[in-house]
Amino acid sequence: MVYRAIGLMSGSSLDGLDIAFAEFTEQGGHWSFEIQAAECMPYTAAWKERLLGATTLDARAYLLLHSDYGNYTGQQVNAFIEKYKLHYKTAVIGSHGHTTFHMPERNMTAQLGDGAAIAAQTQLPVVSDLRALDIAFGGQGAPIVPIGEKMLLGDYSFFLNLGGIANISLNQDNYIAFDCCPANRVLNMLAAKEGKEYDAGGQLAAAGTVHAALLEELNRQTYYNLPWPKSLANDYGTDTIFPIVEKAGLSTADALATYTEHIAEQLAGSVWQLIRKYPVKEGARLLATGGGALNDFLMERIQAHLQPAGVTVVKPDEKLIQYKEALIMAFIAVLRWRQEYTVISSVTGASRNSIGGALWIGQEA
Repeated sequence: MVYRAIGLMSGSSLDGLDIAFAEFTEQGGHWSFEIQAAECMPYTAAWKERLLGATTLDARAYLLLHSDYGNYTGQQVNAFIEKYKLHYKTAVIGSHGHTTFHMPERNMTAQLGDGAAIAAQTQLPVVSDLRALDIAFGGQGAPIVPIGEKMLLGDYSFFLNLGGIANISLNQDNYIAFDCCPANRVLNMLAAKEGKEYDAGGQLAAAGTVHAALLEELNRQTYYNLPWPKSLANDYGTDTIFPIVEKAGLSTADALATYTEHIAEQLAGSVWQLIRKYPVKEGARLLATGGGALNDFLMERIQAHLQPAGVTVVKPDEKLIQYKEALIMAFIAVLRWRQEYTVISSVTGASRNSIGGALWIGQEA
């Protein structure tokens, strides 16, 4: 069976709306895929400001933003369909939305982007609110990409996503995944002090010096000692971690070097924790994706820390690096359409696997 779907992802790094159109083929329970078109639609300064300020709004203004962003998202999808000549080819859209509040300890998570508005704009079926049911079943609601990793990319022992937040997955029968630490969101905030959107290739960080006192303070944050399943809200990086880095009063290069080392140490520590409890086969490989996988210096530091564990870091083609999450949002929409599990409870800690996502039928019957 062949399915063609669009996936939408907006991450905490706020670089833009990732859109991927992919073809998925299922044969005898085995899935394959091809990303046939993908693009990041950059946010304007106005949209960045609105999304950044979402958590400070009153209820009325927040809901208006939820609707506005849904309509904006639908318009971006229409432009993408027009550009890549995808009319009448898309069966379903999977929209992650833009996370604002994430409080699994209070059984709540919220993503901007009204699925009904996207469906109305595109006149296509849309699956949204992908985390809500897992949260209702007592789970963390995150990470949700492991279902796609497990079913589409199963040849690796570990999967690493280096987005605004870094998360790690262990690929085994009892699939485990969790958020490790803030990543690109903090790095980008530091690069912005030099007038840059991001530290291209990690060049600024590579020129800096790691400061042991700051590194030690970062590494002893309470979250890192919590057992999995666990997940992070976007504001952990912006409101908790970034002020610690700022307080140290370092040059931008030194702050970037220190925080890069912090990410590498936390990821390596997470891998070691997993290996000690669940030994992996010799020659284990880790597939790295997300914008951070294009940061050469960060990747070098991660590989250096994983070398003693016998784990090799693998970078796929740039399209998969950049659009893995959007690809998996499309795949989750296909699974929801088929009424199959979309979230793995061993990852999130929910009471059971669930078929998550609200389905909005945008086309006429």
